[in-house]
Amino acid sequence: MADEQGGLTGRPVRWGILATGGIARSFVTDVAKLPDAEIVAVGSRTAESAERFATAHGIPRAHGSWAALAEDPEVDVVYVATPHSAHAEPVRLCLEAGTPVLCEKPFTLNAAQATELVALARERGVFLMEAMWTYCSPVVRRMVEVIAEGAIGEVRSVHVDFGFVAPTDPAHRLRDPELGGGALLDLGVYPVSFAQLVLGEPSEVRAWAAMSGGTDENTGLLLGYESGAVAALTCSFVADTARTAVVTGSRGRIEVPRGFLHPESFVLHRAGADAPEEFTAPGPAMSYAHEAAEVGRALRAGELESPLVPLDGTLAVMRTLDAARREIGLRYPGE
Repeated sequence: MADEQGGLTGRPVRWGILATGGIARSFVTDVAKLPDAEIVAVGSRTAESAERFATAHGIPRAHGSWAALAEDPEVDVVYVATPHSAHAEPVRLCLEAGTPVLCEKPFTLNAAQATELVALARERGVFLMEAMWTYCSPVVRRMVEVIAEGAIGEVRSVHVDFGFVAPTDPAHRLRDPELGGGALLDLGVYPVSFAQLVLGEPSEVRAWAAMSGGTDENTGLLLGYESGAVAALTCSFVADTARTAVVTGSRGRIEVPRGFLHPESFVLHRAGADAPEEFTAPGPAMSYAHEAAEVGRALRAGELESPLVPLDGTLAVMRTLDAARREIGLRYPGE
């Protein structure tokens, strides 16, 4: 059992999985690689779905409701893997039950929902973290250190793109306004989060989008900063983009190759240097495992927030996404 400070005694962190889709399967596969974590329960809106998932992954307990999982006394932390349009309700259930939460990105549908959940977590004294695996990547963490050390001087610009050709069926979750569809929330959260990891929250947000069926499918953002720095970001459901990131400073630049959201390397170009320097991941790619390991570390330390993925940073990203949606005229049903 967790002790009164929220830390854990000498045993694995016991995870509960809320939802049974593809991202939940990927998370379970990666967490199985951690020596100090185990999946002990799964919860879904139906008992049948939970039982199928439990059987497929060797999970001992299956719950036929989100509330039952949230209240399971043998679960130390719940991973919320629903579509983002359905993040708020299960996260609230867990926090009200006093159960720590790792919630998939984008954190919520809008900044108002995110603000409510963060306030509830802080009021109840319950751990809460967005599952922004990019921030937990060893490569990205080293990149942040290199920038802080002044290797490229003062950051002047960030360029990031993320796009692929998505299904065109208007009923698909990526296209359905009822499910928070659109490239901005599903894909744009990664470029925005990357830019704000480096530059912080912008003072100005500009955006343009090609719309289809009530959601955005090809979107560009320009973030402006009082320092004079800019971030140029794109996300797309109609083009397979390079999926790279470049951070340019007054004395050099950092290039992150395809797959910037969970990279295996980056290249540092110092002004005047004879050759670039490449930094590579210290081990095999375990994208979900890195974020799960950070949750375990924080829980064992009795922390209520992760310094790698701070809640104030999550709220800042949601505010930027809200501002971009206002620019492109994207409003979801019920807002």
